[in-house]
Amino acid sequence: MNFKKGYLVLLFFISQISFSQEGIAVYSDYLSDNLYLIHPSMAGAANCTKVRLTGRQQWFGTDNAPALQTASLNGRIGDQSGAGIILYNDENGFHSQRGFQVTYAHHLMFSRSDVDLNQLSFGISAGLVQSQLDQSEFVGFDPIIDGAIQKDSYFNVDIGASYNYLEFYTHFTVKNVLASKRDIYTDVESNNLRRYLLSAGYVFGDSETLQWEPSFLFQMTDETKEKVIDLNVKLYKDFDFGKLWGGLSYRRSFDATQYLSNGTVETQSLQYITPLVGLNYKNFVFAYTYSHIVGDVKFDQGGFHQITLGINLFCKREKWDCNCPAIN
Repeated sequence: MNFKKGYLVLLFFISQISFSQEGIAVYSDYLSDNLYLIHPSMAGAANCTKVRLTGRQQWFGTDNAPALQTASLNGRIGDQSGAGIILYNDENGFHSQRGFQVTYAHHLMFSRSDVDLNQLSFGISAGLVQSQLDQSEFVGFDPIIDGAIQKDSYFNVDIGASYNYLEFYTHFTVKNVLASKRDIYTDVESNNLRRYLLSAGYVFGDSETLQWEPSFLFQMTDETKEKVIDLNVKLYKDFDFGKLWGGLSYRRSFDATQYLSNGTVETQSLQYITPLVGLNYKNFVFAYTYSHIVGDVKFDQGGFHQITLGINLFCKREKWDCNCPAIN
């Protein structure tokens, strides 16, 4: 098998395993002051209307390399409601997705005063996804592939809940709640695209010196029972011009893939390490992350580069007496 065909096989395989990430793929975007991107209950939870643009690219200089772009807007409506919208474009080899989501969230306050944060939130997102598989370059590679561009669209819903109490927070989200029939890859595709997300964290320290925030994100795919965990830590430092922050994230899959090495069967789990750095300058937000894949088996030495640009609009005063950067 020559390199071109081997490369096609690799990209086709990547497109096949992307089923568990139908809808907006969950990478490290949420760590760049963008929790709404994965948790609908965080729409309008903050004291500002947030606009965020993200671009993610892997394997620069390689055709058909994985890439993701998102644009999101969320803000408060009245005293207890929030709304948002997300647009995204996800390309992974010869498989691509485009879609949008609209969100409504409701925030219940249990605070005994106007300064102690104690908020329970519920959110629901509804959206449309168009999946596409481009087989036009597969002609002559496999007789069962007809070389057509296959497309299918489906509607789905995400639901979630968040609880913020002073410096503590936790979120739970169910993505792709509805069974969705798609006829694009095989005749026996599962209708179950459901994924469960659970995250929690706590902010230590104070704004006068240094704040640090350990957190985790756990994901499970309902159909395959695949499980992945992120272990994160972020540091924040306030300055007169704004806030500088950085951190490190470690992602590991609970599952492993077997491969042959020098006649011996080895196993390898998905693992990557992501350093991140960000700056809040006045109402503007800039962040950069780099995800490095760990393990003996990888396509090349390149990782994932991601840039986030944002602006906070219509900001109100910081209401809560807590170190809670996602809310204040």
